[in-house]
Amino acid sequence: MFSHSIDRRLVSLIAPGSMEAEQYQALRLKIERFHRANDVRVIAVTSPGAKDGKTVTSINLAGALAGGSDARILLIEADVRRPAVARYLGYDDSTGPTLSQLVLDPQMKLQDAVRRVDGVDFDIIFAGPRDSGPAHEMFRSARLEAVLADARSQYDYVIIDTPPLGPVSDCALLARWVDGLLIVVAAHKTPRKMLEEALNQLDGTTVLGLVFNGDDRPVFGYRSSYYRGYFHQDTRKVKSSGSSLRA
Repeated sequence: MFSHSIDRRLVSLIAPGSMEAEQYQALRLKIERFHRANDVRVIAVTSPGAKDGKTVTSINLAGALAGGSDARILLIEADVRRPAVARYLGYDDSTGPTLSQLVLDPQMKLQDAVRRVDGVDFDIIFAGPRDSGPAHEMFRSARLEAVLADARSQYDYVIIDTPPLGPVSDCALLARWVDGLLIVVAAHKTPRKMLEEALNQLDGTTVLGLVFNGDDRPVFGYRSSYYRGYFHQDTRKVKSSGSSLRA
C-alpha cells in the first residue's frame, strides 16, 4: 500500500482494522454526530504544549473519516512554525504549492494547493517551509478566512493541524473561523495548569472535547488482550497512541 516510510503511529492508514485504529473510529463517530447535529465540518486540532500528539491525531482522524466513506476530507497543515505532516507520511513535499503560498497569493485557488499522497484517501494542503513569513500575519489575514470558507464549501470535513496553544497565539486566532476544536492532551504528561491556561485562550463553546493521547487505561474497562480476537491482526507493526475523546 505504501511505498514510502510512514510513521507506525498512523494506525488509521497502515492498519485500519486493528484495535489501535478503533480508537480513531470511535472519535470519527463522535465527530459525525457533531456534524449531523450542528453541521460541524471545519475542525481544528491543537494541544496545550508541544509533543502532545496533535499531528498524529489530525492525520489519524482524517484517515478514519475517509476510510470506507464517500465523504470528501481535507487535511490542512496550519502549523507553519513546525510542519511535520510530510515527515509522518514519509513524503517529500519540497515542491508544489503550500498553505503559506495559498494565503499570500489571492490569485491562487484552493485546489491549486491540494496534494494527494499515494495510499492516502484524503486531500492534503501542506504548510510550507518554516521561513515562509511571520505566522501571526497569516493567522490574522482575511484571506485565510476566505480559504477556510472555500474549503468548507468543497469538503465534508476539514481537519486543521494547528500550532499548540501554549507558546503561540496562532490557534486562538484561527479559532474564530472554525466550527470546533479538539484539544489533544498527553495522558499522564500534560500539566493540569498548562491545560487550564490553554482553555482560557478559547471560547469554551467551540471546544468539542479533549483527546487523551497515550491513554494506557484498559480498553472497554478490561485488559486489551480480551478483545484482540475481534480485530484484524494486521501483519504490520503498529504503535498505539491510545487516543480517546472526552466531550
